Amino acid sequence: MSTLSYNGFIGSIEVSEKDNCLFGEVLGLPNNVKITYEGETVAELRDDFIGAVDDYLADCSARGVLPKRSYKGAFNVRVSPELHAQLDALAQMNGLSLNKYINNALSMTASKAMQF
Repeated sequence: MSTLSYNGFIGSIEVSEKDNCLFGEVLGLPNNVKITYEGETVAELRDDFIGAVDDYLADCSARGVLPKRSYKGAFNVRVSPELHAQLDALAQMNGLSLNKYINNALSMTASKAMQF
């Protein structure tokens, strides 16, 4: 999936053949926050994405609330103690921290999944 990035926000890029346009929405926001944008060209889509994010930030500022952001890059995953020990052993065998080992494994899995 292609994405746009601006000011800590990540947005999708989608195509509507029916409407002959590009559109998307900011990813990783809570269900009660939806930021969408569209354009006929990639440049228009990017400009509308940036404008939509800026409008959202201005609205949050005017209301005195902290804006919700896209992914922070950190999340907790609960695994069994046995799996935790196995992963840590594999990381050590590869000369990596557990965090780096899992990051690499997730990156490889995501890359493979996106090649459909």
